Amino acid sequence: MDIQKAVAKIRKFYYERKRLPSYREIAKLLNFKSVNAAWRVVKKMIEQGYLDKDSQGKLIPQKLGHELKVLGTVEAGFPTLANQEEIDTISLDQYLLTRPEKNYMLKVIGLSMIEAGIAPDDLVIAEKDKEPRNGDVVIAEVDGLWTMKYFQKRNKDIVLIPANKDYPSIYPKHELKIGGVVVSVIRKYY
Repeated sequence: MDIQKAVAKIRKFYYERKRLPSYREIAKLLNFKSVNAAWRVVKKMIEQGYLDKDSQGKLIPQKLGHELKVLGTVEAGFPTLANQEEIDTISLDQYLLTRPEKNYMLKVIGLSMIEAGIAPDDLVIAEKDKEPRNGDVVIAEVDGLWTMKYFQKRNKDIVLIPANKDYPSIYPKHELKIGGVVVSVIRKYY
């Protein structure tokens, strides 16, 4: 079987169902009679970087996303002459995800991070189990409630700081759990 056709079918399944197919489902998708044939195709897809396996052996996407052409740069200051040429291609997965097996996404509500460029209805991608550094935007559970703020360690104390002067800093009273460090922000203009 042509590996690109297999990638296209698995990509379609992934985008429609928001999960990767099982080996049995891959065999059915690719019209194979055996799961062993699906296993061999998956092995090739892993070798070529389309898929990977996590620590439990579960399939995870790598380069399954569509690649977009990077056509050049655009000036965000004073206007310049357009210079359009294909520089490269990159998948959004490669660009937005740091460790797909550790990344998750949340929809933003509230205005406390607006001055950091994170607005309501944006999507943030966080990486769990990443050690936060001062200045990182974190997803944190503070005294039983979840929030997103800047992380700041001052001596032994941790302060969660908003990016909006109308909101107070948060000083955990009893418990603080870091659920992840924000690694990407996605905003869609409708």
